Amino acid sequence: MEKIWLEKSYPPGIPAEIDADKYQSLAQLFTKYCQKYADNTAFINMDVKLSYSQLEQQATAFAAYLQQDLGLKKGDKLAIMVPNTLQYPIALFGGLLAGLTIVNVNPLYTARELKHQLNDSGAKAIVIIENFAKTLQDVIADTPVQKVILTSLGDRLGFLKGNLVNLVVRHVKKMVPSFHLDNTIGFNLVLEKGAKLNFQPVEIHNEDLAFLQYTGGTTGVSKGAMLTHRNMIANLEQAKGALSPMLEEGNELVVTALPLYHIFALTANCMLFVTLGGTNLLITNPRDMPNFVKELKKYKFTTLTGVNTLFNGLLNASGFKNLDFSHLKLSLGGGMAVQQPVAERWQQVTRTRLLEGYGLTECAPLVTVSPFNQQAYNGTIGLPAPSTDVKIVDELGNERAIGEAGEMIVKGPQVMKGYYNRPEATAEVLKNGWLYTGDIACMDENGYFKIVDRKKDMIIVSGFNVFPNEIEEVVMMHPDIIEAAAIGVPHDVSGEMVKIFVVSRNQDLCESDLIKHCKQNLTNYKVPKLVEFRDELPKSNVGKILRRELR
Repeated sequence: MEKIWLEKSYPPGIPAEIDADKYQSLAQLFTKYCQKYADNTAFINMDVKLSYSQLEQQATAFAAYLQQDLGLKKGDKLAIMVPNTLQYPIALFGGLLAGLTIVNVNPLYTARELKHQLNDSGAKAIVIIENFAKTLQDVIADTPVQKVILTSLGDRLGFLKGNLVNLVVRHVKKMVPSFHLDNTIGFNLVLEKGAKLNFQPVEIHNEDLAFLQYTGGTTGVSKGAMLTHRNMIANLEQAKGALSPMLEEGNELVVTALPLYHIFALTANCMLFVTLGGTNLLITNPRDMPNFVKELKKYKFTTLTGVNTLFNGLLNASGFKNLDFSHLKLSLGGGMAVQQPVAERWQQVTRTRLLEGYGLTECAPLVTVSPFNQQAYNGTIGLPAPSTDVKIVDELGNERAIGEAGEMIVKGPQVMKGYYNRPEATAEVLKNGWLYTGDIACMDENGYFKIVDRKKDMIIVSGFNVFPNEIEEVVMMHPDIIEAAAIGVPHDVSGEMVKIFVVSRNQDLCESDLIKHCKQNLTNYKVPKLVEFRDELPKSNVGKILRRELR
């Protein structure tokens, strides 16, 4: 590892290198820490606590059911389409114990998006929250899914509270559209049956696939980044190495408002704090700011992770500034750029620094992070994580000088194996052991990196990647559209929002008609918020639409 300049930059207590082979698998890691911190609270959701010993017991029962009843074998794919509830970590670790590859699915996916991911991954079974079962009903016949484990929001909240929550969700708030699915079993019944079965430990190696984590890349359809057990363990050790001087084993409570199906929360919250014997406070609906603030008021939280929009939302939420921040020592932003006004106001209100990290799904995700002892926002994405090399190169692959912009490329044990079943797409980004990120950055004389632009045309909405090709493909599905181009435009709340430029053959077509069409085929954050009708779109001499001119 090329670390000459880094050795001067790392604060005391951060190792330059980590041991990526410390554990054979995430299953081994999980078992070790569940036993070490058996009596500690692992997860809290809606005031219900799950200890590490209970988590291990229930995850093992879940694994036994997957093995013995469903007949799933090592390497089979298990999709999980569940928000931040206690069911998520039980299903996650149960699947990993059984040697399965986890396919995280956004519960807000449309039928088209869900169908693609289930088919592309080859998922044999799915754990899904009933609120979105209608989406699955619409596509399941055209997917390899053979078994559905169905859960409700209140399933792990105890008999009285759970039934009350489910009653309100189904009949008062009417949040569960009617659906019909064959071959389903309830989540609680799975645990009940699994507890009576014998779990057979599986031999898992660190190069086995732990996750197919879907990301857009530069093309329209999302691709599964193949993250091995070693990739994930390495990134956990890297995150721990970079942040551990601030964290105390057995005494941390991290606020988990970002969805666990997103790689940031999966690694930085769920996995990392298990290795610390910490507690994850799961926020099921962070958009409900009044209730979010009420939840925070109940706990002595020590860590809070999020995207810029989440921090901004909290700062503007009624009652937030009156909370007790005396235990808060780490606030970590990622997924999108942390804005200076937000970072400075956060520090003023909470009296803690808002550190910024940079990562990619393809890197499990952490690549760089602000040092734990950084005193204030400095506009950079920090230093490379331990055992991570980062270079800035020109279009020919030559290294750029300090201060000069170029493409950021990354090498380290956290870099994915490749894209699942997509050798050509893999070859585009993985070259001689380096991952080409597509982000334009520069490095200063102290080794700090700063993102200056994106080579890719990716749009980032509230920390989620939105890819113009996918938006354009959906817009072009409308019978009146001749040409379409999507770009990101600045937005005060979400960082960016999607704008589309279209050429229509129907002069009576209006903005609302087109947005309605998009809503039927795209998750909400991908739906264009602005539409501009034009007579023609700018093109190159070979007829390629020039998005950069539209920007």
